[in-house]
Amino acid sequence: MEEKRERFERLAEKRVTDVIHKLRLIGNLANKNNYDYTDEHVKQIMDTLDQELRALKGRFKEESSSEQYSFSFKKNR
Repeated sequence: MEEKRERFERLAEKRVTDVIHKLRLIGNLANKNNYDYTDEHVKQIMDTLDQELRALKGRFKEESSSEQYSFSFKKNR
């Protein structure tokens, strides 16, 4: 049992650290001096991240989850 817990802790620490790093990189995109984006771009990013966080919470509550692994902007037509 302890072996599984040690593996969980080791992997969780690395993966959460990686996600924090990636979120900060996404945050760098907010710099209007370097990037041009709309409120709709921001909404789509935030909605997707919120959806994935809800799915993650559900998996830890043993609920079903959505399996979306990529992100792309929805084009307005």
